[in-house]
Amino acid sequence: MKSSSRDYRAYLDRVNSCNVANTDNYIPFIIDDRQTGWLKPDFAEHLSAWPEVFILDQVSIRLTDKIQDFKTRSKTVDKILHDLIEKNVIRSYLHEPYPVTAGDRSHAVMTLDRSAVPHFGLRSFGQHLNGFVRKSDGIYLWIARRARDRYIAPGKLDNMVAGGLPWHISLQQNLIKECAEEAGMDEYLTRQALPTGTVSYLAESEKGIKPDTLYCYDIELPDDFYPVCTDGEVESFELMPVRVVMEIIRESEDFKPNCNLVIIDFLIRHGLLDPDQTGYAELVSSLHR
Repeated sequence: MKSSSRDYRAYLDRVNSCNVANTDNYIPFIIDDRQTGWLKPDFAEHLSAWPEVFILDQVSIRLTDKIQDFKTRSKTVDKILHDLIEKNVIRSYLHEPYPVTAGDRSHAVMTLDRSAVPHFGLRSFGQHLNGFVRKSDGIYLWIARRARDRYIAPGKLDNMVAGGLPWHISLQQNLIKECAEEAGMDEYLTRQALPTGTVSYLAESEKGIKPDTLYCYDIELPDDFYPVCTDGEVESFELMPVRVVMEIIRESEDFKPNCNLVIIDFLIRHGLLDPDQTGYAELVSSLHR
């Protein structure tokens, strides 16, 4: 299975489509003299209604230094979120606390409900699992099709398991939960998944900037395994030859955009892309923005 330089350009286009954010249009969000996010000017203006918590100047918006401990910060801002929801500035409350951090999730300085993360332009974290089967004619990937009633990317193709990574739960335990919900996998099988690194990108939605980091995993599955979704996220699964998956990525926009990156990373790690081709090194580095 040979890949051409043209193929690499198509893969790179998929990666670039997840890196479209222009930070010039945003205001830095500062906590403890470190930038943790990016805010749209109009959202920053909403926060100026709480000058005792958010300090807005010409160049940034800062969380007041008068609140220093993790729990008080989280509770103070959470109360403001509920007010913003009542004012229809934020759509709804999701009851999923996410870490607020300028770097690794273990260095979080507070938590924020998932509903507000894109409004604050915070780095969010997720986990994506490639489920694959080896057959006599090569590697096959289990591909999910998202349910048509999903708020995000309805009907798009997806990795076998994919989900957000909230606070107060380890990566291992969250992966076990997501695998059970999205693919009907028991804990014993899930623990055979291998962590393979991360991909990161700087996307943008109507709510704001999305600087995301995805923890990636592979699991080689037996021939008799068939994923079953139990939480309504997925309407169907299909076991596809990897060459077909590669063609879909190159020739269409059928996948949920960030899933392309996870699969491209899989192709690189499994030696399915030729490093002699022009564009290989650029493609590898592009997965870590």
